[in-house]
Amino acid sequence: MTNRHVLDTPELRPLWHAVHDRLSTGRPVSRVRVGPLGDAGREALADLLGLDRLPGTEPSIQLVHLEAAVADACGQSVREVAAAVIGRPITNRSTEREREATERSLVWDWLAGHEVVTAQPALTEWVGHQQANGLVEGSPDRTRRLLAAALTVLAALPADGEPLPVLAARLLGGDSHALDDGTRLSASVLRALAALYGTDVPDSAEARRALWSRAGVADDELSSTVLAVGLRPDGGGPVARICRISADAGHPVSLALGQLRSPGELGWPTGPVHIVENPSVLALALRQFGDRCPPLVCTSGWPNTAVIHLLRQLARSGSPLRHHGDFDGEGIRIAAHVLAKTGAVPWRLAAGDYRAAATRLPAGPDPGRLTPAPWDPELTLAMAELGTAVVEEVVADVLLDDLRSQLR
Repeated sequence: MTNRHVLDTPELRPLWHAVHDRLSTGRPVSRVRVGPLGDAGREALADLLGLDRLPGTEPSIQLVHLEAAVADACGQSVREVAAAVIGRPITNRSTEREREATERSLVWDWLAGHEVVTAQPALTEWVGHQQANGLVEGSPDRTRRLLAAALTVLAALPADGEPLPVLAARLLGGDSHALDDGTRLSASVLRALAALYGTDVPDSAEARRALWSRAGVADDELSSTVLAVGLRPDGGGPVARICRISADAGHPVSLALGQLRSPGELGWPTGPVHIVENPSVLALALRQFGDRCPPLVCTSGWPNTAVIHLLRQLARSGSPLRHHGDFDGEGIRIAAHVLAKTGAVPWRLAAGDYRAAATRLPAGPDPGRLTPAPWDPELTLAMAELGTAVVEEVVADVLLDDLRSQLR
């Protein structure tokens, strides 16, 4: 059994609690107020201090007098006795608060500056929500571990049609349940996806499944398709033959995710591939160039798994990817997503391109929610200033001129 300190009595406990609390503030202390004390406490305090009369029920004690009395009684300092009786060291709460504030700030600065967030500024909304919710169980380390896991998942999305447990096990140290419905990590990733896609945070199991599916998790190999024209890959596999037949006929080709996963013998070309957001631009290109149309891939709005899969295959083959889309809030987020996930570069998506395009319209629709464009910070500032969206079809002639130059 641990021996109690000689000055650790029930009657003096209020004194040591008050002393411990006051000294822990980190501010200079000359007096300590104790109480309210009962008769037994007042008598014990009078005996300790050598008073000739009982103190009041809430006495204010000079620390210098208490130090002298404690030294006489046990040869220790007030700080040592208070720490021994209360059972924990006296720390500087002010310094502790500053240290904790610094640790919190480091976590949020790290999150805001992470490459996954800076590549897709729509995630800034998610960062703000995480910060507003505070640290996980008050711990910077636990918070950073959770956020690092969420960022690992976000960096890997859209997935290639893996079931959620398989994705979790592959990315998160073999834990197939790490992204199960109801886990803190799953909720964090889904909130990030909602911010990225500009949708409501899912509030039902069905909505959560739909959002995972949109991010390519357990995507349907048949319904996830990509539309393209002008692709002429080498090889005798079915995908290569389908693409060449369609391109030679001046037709578009629609490739399912299942075909892209099992294409047979295939060698993608290494020349430039342009990317557009809207199928109508694809149709205009076919009308203009027919069987001479250069390689063009359409995301059809937000790219699904098949789109990203094809673009990544083309990039790995050495094809430079160039992306264009609508000049509105959604189009900018789509572009940031495509650039971050495939290594594509912007194609006529600078602030100057937007200003030139806006002059073609007397007035366009509102651009909607704007988030920064990582490739050109001036772009969304210009969009906010002019307050008008410019859809891709308005500048289709400029895009077709670029494709015509490529043919020449």
